[in-house]
Amino acid sequence: MTGGVEWGLHCCVVLSSATEPVAAAKLAELHDVSATYLAKQLQLLSRAGLVRSAPGQSGGYLLTRPATEITVLDVVEAIDGPQPAFRCTEVRQRGPMAVPPDRCDTPCPIAAVMDTADRAWRESLRAVTIGAIAATVAATTPGELLDRARVWLSA
Repeated sequence: MTGGVEWGLHCCVVLSSATEPVAAAKLAELHDVSATYLAKQLQLLSRAGLVRSAPGQSGGYLLTRPATEITVLDVVEAIDGPQPAFRCTEVRQRGPMAVPPDRCDTPCPIAAVMDTADRAWRESLRAVTIGAIAATVAATTPGELLDRARVWLSA
């Protein structure tokens, strides 16, 4: 998983409480990350339909739907793609003891285990929404800090 996933998730959590568009430069400054790098992650989120950009002087980004309808998996797949984390290269068909392809009529046991783990990981991420993360942030962060952050983002 790339670092862009972390930044994308943080941005979505911030945007979950935004009532006005938040500039990409503000999001980058808030998270102390390169504006160019963050812009790429926001573009990926936009292409996936999770955020939309609002042009103009007071432009920026907003979520396209309620945070309770955007899952962590949505963000992961928007940034890193939907491909599985493990790709079987059929190692058992290589080397001096290679099994002929026609004898590999069952899935590689290692690939099967990794596929099961990948499906469980994706189900776990599908079960958590940006709204749930935002609620945890709100419950565990001092209110005055959250208020200052909202004012700072809108300035």
